[in-house]
Amino acid sequence: MLERAIPILPVADLSLAREFYVEKLGFRVQFEASEDGRNGVMGLERGTIKLVVDCPMAGHGRNACASLRVNSADAYYEEWRKRVEIPRPPVNEGWGGRTFDVRDPFGNSIFVIGPVVAAEMGSAAPTAA
Repeated sequence: MLERAIPILPVADLSLAREFYVEKLGFRVQFEASEDGRNGVMGLERGTIKLVVDCPMAGHGRNACASLRVNSADAYYEEWRKRVEIPRPPVNEGWGGRTFDVRDPFGNSIFVIGPVVAAEMGSAAPTAA
């Protein structure tokens, strides 16, 4: 897998974002985590272009956020946790990624997403990203 950074754009309503990006711009929904269809997070792709839109849920702020797609979230966690405070270790998400996040000194989020770890799939509760 190629590692890359993916921008996360703040939106006010996931359903409106879906209408704009999917129905008007031709993106495809890669993943979505929402309890009400309005608030949550949605991964979008069109060819090799990837975006994430985020209507803030609990714990999400309005500062900038970058999503890093990596080969192993655990490897990055093990390296970075020795140098910076990380709120939680990587977890398998119900939508199919393994994630953790870290904030820079300015309040911006770096959201790390790797492939799920099979040994934990049965024990991981679905969570919103």
